[in-house]
Amino acid sequence: MTRSIRAVFRWLAEPAMVILLVFGATTAIAQPFYVPSGSMEPTLRIGDAMLASKFAYGYSAASLPVMLGGQDGGRWLGRLPERGDVVIFRLPGDPHKVLVKRLIGLPGDRVQMVQGRLVINGKVLPLADAGTGHVEGPDGTKIAIHAFTETLPGGVRHSIYKRHWDGVLDDTPEIIVPEGHLFVMGDNRDNSSDSRVPPQDGGVGLLPVADLIGRAEFLLGSYDFRNAHGPASWLEQFRLSRFFRRIA
Repeated sequence: MTRSIRAVFRWLAEPAMVILLVFGATTAIAQPFYVPSGSMEPTLRIGDAMLASKFAYGYSAASLPVMLGGQDGGRWLGRLPERGDVVIFRLPGDPHKVLVKRLIGLPGDRVQMVQGRLVINGKVLPLADAGTGHVEGPDGTKIAIHAFTETLPGGVRHSIYKRHWDGVLDDTPEIIVPEGHLFVMGDNRDNSSDSRVPPQDGGVGLLPVADLIGRAEFLLGSYDFRNAHGPASWLEQFRLSRFFRRIA
């Protein structure tokens, strides 16, 4: 090997190692994600940047930063999420689309909506009034909405938004979550195409465990880009109160 060829290899080795380290870290440890919709308000807002732990549930093809193949197959070091976890996953049938929802039902659970109330294994979940929140409209405006605190089996409490109690997703058949699948929902209950909606109608349907990417752990930051209308307003749209916060 000539000296010039060796020099080229040395020149390429450093960036190649950096790329391999970044790819390995985002596959095995953690990866940043961006929230593009309001389906998880008030927990997550449009413009939030979050960090997901990849090791929380083990690894599958879905764990790769870039989907290179199909979504079939098992998980290495696989563990089921806990009810109430905010999970990040690849949309069944479209591995290039990444979504975030809250884990509501585990394998064997019976899940149903009755007049807007969540029922798990035959029990209506406690729902406490939490005042008024604000959802983001299509143009970035804030719209008032009722906020509630829901308590899941096991005691996990989380916030939800709810305006209507008689919508198409407020009364559903009882669904038994099959083995190897999960039932996920958005915290903004009237604006989430989740496990209540079958994939053929644009929803998630029952989520295969193999499609899990990881658990949403922290907010890295947040920016209200919808209200950034010009240079004078750009700095004002950083939501400093949402920087470096744990997601619950």
